Amino acid sequence: MRTLQNNGYDVQELPDSPKALMEAVIHDAQAQYHSPELNIAYRMSVEQYERLTPYSERLEENWGKPPGHLNSDGQNLLIYGKQFGNVFIGVQPTFGYEGDPMRLLFSRSASPHHGFAAYYTYLNQIWHADAVLHFGTHGSLEFMPGKQMGMSGECYPDNLIGNIPNLYYYAANNPSEATIAKRRSYAATISYLTPPAENAGLYKGLQELSELIGSYQTLKDSGRGIQIVDTIMDKCRLVNLDKDIELPETNSASSLSADERDHIVGLVYRKLMEIESRLLPCGLHVIGKPPTAEEAIATLVNIASLDREEEEIVSLPRIIANSIGRDIDQIYQNSDRGILEDVELLQNITLATRAAVSALVKAQIDADGRVSMISKLNFFNIGKKAPWLEALHQLGYNKVDQDALKPLFEYLEFCLEQVCADNELGGLLKALEGEYVLPGPGGDPIRNPGVLPTGKNIHALDPQSIPTMAAVKSAKIVVDRLLDRQKFDNGGQYPETIACVLWGTDNIKTYGESLAQIMWMVGAKPVPDALGRVNKLELISLEELGRPRIDVVVNCSGVFRDLFINQMNLLDQAVKMAAEANEPIEMNFVRKHALEQAQEMGLSVRQAATRVFSNASGSYSSNINLAVENSSWEEEKELQDMYLNRKGFAFDSDNPGVMKDNRRIFEASLKTADVTFQNLDSSEISLTDVSHYFDSDPTKVVASLRDDGKKPTAFIADTTTANAQVRTLSETVRLDARTKLLNPKWYEGMLSHGYEGVRELSKRLVNTMGWSATADAVDNWVYEDVNTTFIQDEEMCKRLMNMNPNSFRKMVGTLLEVNGRGYWETSEENLERLQELYQEVEDRIEGIE
Repeated sequence: MRTLQNNGYDVQELPDSPKALMEAVIHDAQAQYHSPELNIAYRMSVEQYERLTPYSERLEENWGKPPGHLNSDGQNLLIYGKQFGNVFIGVQPTFGYEGDPMRLLFSRSASPHHGFAAYYTYLNQIWHADAVLHFGTHGSLEFMPGKQMGMSGECYPDNLIGNIPNLYYYAANNPSEATIAKRRSYAATISYLTPPAENAGLYKGLQELSELIGSYQTLKDSGRGIQIVDTIMDKCRLVNLDKDIELPETNSASSLSADERDHIVGLVYRKLMEIESRLLPCGLHVIGKPPTAEEAIATLVNIASLDREEEEIVSLPRIIANSIGRDIDQIYQNSDRGILEDVELLQNITLATRAAVSALVKAQIDADGRVSMISKLNFFNIGKKAPWLEALHQLGYNKVDQDALKPLFEYLEFCLEQVCADNELGGLLKALEGEYVLPGPGGDPIRNPGVLPTGKNIHALDPQSIPTMAAVKSAKIVVDRLLDRQKFDNGGQYPETIACVLWGTDNIKTYGESLAQIMWMVGAKPVPDALGRVNKLELISLEELGRPRIDVVVNCSGVFRDLFINQMNLLDQAVKMAAEANEPIEMNFVRKHALEQAQEMGLSVRQAATRVFSNASGSYSSNINLAVENSSWEEEKELQDMYLNRKGFAFDSDNPGVMKDNRRIFEASLKTADVTFQNLDSSEISLTDVSHYFDSDPTKVVASLRDDGKKPTAFIADTTTANAQVRTLSETVRLDARTKLLNPKWYEGMLSHGYEGVRELSKRLVNTMGWSATADAVDNWVYEDVNTTFIQDEEMCKRLMNMNPNSFRKMVGTLLEVNGRGYWETSEENLERLQELYQEVEDRIEGIE
C-alpha cells in the first residue's frame, strides 16, 4: 500500500504497521474470518442484491431465498472489509461449507452462497473497482462450479468476476493452480517467492544423540564403545526413533559384534542426518522483500546438489566424491543401508557442499547482507584462488576437478542474483498500469531456477511434452525402490495393485515424473514424436520388464484433470493395452483383475480395465479435508463415502469427452490394492503443510473395501533431494512432525509472525489429525509431544493464547477431538487441563474476565 501511495495512488489514512492495518479490517485482531467482528464496509439490501445480481435466482436451489445466514444480518447482505481512499481491502467470503456442511460436502456440484455473490456484485456494481488483486494461493473464486475451461455465462467464476481485471499474487511454486486461476477467472498472475529455506537442524534429545554418535566415533575401540551404544539405544527409545530404526531386543550391546554395533550407530546417524538436512521454510514470505544472501544459502546448496545434464553441469556432491575416487550414487546407497563409514562420508560431503556455497555467497554480500552487484569478482580471471575452492581445500578435498567446478559456480552465481532480485511490487505496478507483465515458468526454484526472479506472469508447460525422458529415468528408480521395499516386507511377493494419486503441480514441476511412474508400473513407455510430443505409448515386453505388470488405480486431482486430459488418455490406453495383452495372468495383474471384473460385472475386458478416475467436471477434491477442518463428521465411514462419491468419475479413452460416474468399477479396482502411493516433490510443501495430501489418500477406503479388511501399505516417494527415498506414510508423518511441528526452529520462525503464526500451528495440527482419520498414520507420541510442547509449557501456552486466542482454541479443541476419536491415548490429568483451557480461552474470546 505504501508502494501504491508513493506511485501516485490515492491511499488515505494508511495505518502505521501491518498489525494496525489488520486490526482496522478485522476490528478485533482475534476475530476469525467468518466471525461477526469483521469490519462491515457495506450493507446490501435484498432488493438491491437481486436487482444487481441477475444470476442470484440460480443460487436459491442450494441456499434458499436471500439473504441466507452467511455474510448476512438476517435483513441485509454484509460486505466485510475497509476502504482507504481508492483502495478497498476486502475479506473474500468462505466457500460456504460451514453453512450446511454435510449436504455440500456430499453434493457433486454446488454454487456460491448469496453472501459470496453479493461480495463480487459490490466490487463490480457499487464500488466500481478498476482492478481486483487476489492474494495468496488460492481463493475460492476460481474453484466455483462451471466448465473446466472456456467459461460461459452459466459458469460461476465468470458470473462473479464480471468485467473487473483480475490480478493475482501467486506462489511461484504452484503453476498448476495458477493456471486454473487464469483459465477459470481470467487472472493475470504475479509470482512471489516461497519463504527462504533453512536446514531443520537437531534439537533436545536428537541433538544429544548426535553428540553420543560423535563420542562413539572417537571411543568405539576403547572399553567405552559398548556403553555408548547402550546409551544410544536407550536415547532412541526415549525420543521415539525406535519406531523408524529396528533396534535389537537385547538390553546390552555387549552381546553384539563390533560390526553390528557399527550398523546400529550407522542407522541412527543416517536418520539424524535425514532430519537435520531436511529443508524448512522459515517463517512466511513478505511480498517485495527478497531473502538476504545468507537466507538464500540453503536454497543454493540444494540447487548445487542436483546434476543438470541438459546444462552440462555436474552436482557438487558428485564432484567432491569423484575427487576421492568414489561414486556418489554408491555412497547414497550405502548410507541408506546404514553403513557407518559411508553415512559419515556423506555427512562430510554435505558439510563441504554447504561450506563451498557459503564461501560463494559471502564473497557477494554488502554490509546489509544483500547481494551486491558491485562486488561480483571474477575469480576465474584474476589469478586469485576462488573462495569456494579454498573452502574445499581446507576440508581436505584437494583434488577437486576445477574444470567441473567452473560452470557449476558460474551457474550458482547467476542463481544467487535471481533468488535475491526483487520484482514482485514492480510486477504489480506494471499490471495496474495495464502494461505487459513478463511471463515465466512456475515450479520449484531448486529443480528449475528459470522460475526466478519472481514477479512474473506464471505459465506451466506444454502438456504434450511430458513425461520427458529425464522424468522417465527418475520414475524408474523410484518405482523399482518401491517394489523392492514392498517385496522385502511382503515375503517376496510383488504387490498386485497400487492405488496412486496424481497431482497437477508435481507433474509440472517434475516434467511428468509421477505420470511416468504409473506407466512404468504397468510396463508401458512413452514414445515421443519428432517434435518431442508424447501422444503414443508402447508396452515393454515382459522379458525386458523382468517382473509382472502391476495393476494401478489412478486418482487424479481436479486440477490434474483440467490440465492434463491428454495424459489421462495415455494412462487409460496403457492400462487397456496391458489388459488386452495375451500374457499369463501371473505376469500381468492388470489382465488378471480385468478378466475377473469383466466376468463379475458382465462387461467386456476393455470396459472392465477402467482405472483412471477423478471428480466430476468442474468439481474439485474429495472434501474430506473440509469435513476434517470443520469437525463435521461422526464416523470414518462418512469420509470414505465422500471419497468414493466424489472421486469415482471414470475417464475413458474410447469416449474422452465425458467423466462418467462409475463408482462400481472404482470400488472393485480399489478392492485389490495392496499399496497406496503418493509423491512428495517439493521441500516447501509437505504432508502436513496442506490438507490436499490426506484429502486424496485412499488408505482406509481400500481397507474398508477389501474382503480381508487388511489395510494396504501406504508409501510416499520423496524426490525433494538428489537421493530419492521411498518411505512408509507413517515414517514420513513422523519426519514431518520432527522437522516442523515439534522443531523449535520451525515454530519459533512461525510465531515471529504473531497472529498468523499461531494459525499456521493450528492448521498443521489439524492436518496431522487428517492422517489419523484417513490412514491411522500418526503415532501416539506425536500428539503427546504436541501437548507437552504447546500446552504443558505454561509460558508457551500464555504466548499462544495472547497472540491468537481463536487459533489457540482450535489447537486445544483438536487435541480433545483426537482423543475423543480414539487417535490419542493420554492421562486424565492432561485431558482435564485441556478442558479447563478450552473454557478459559472461550471466556477470553467472549470478553468475560
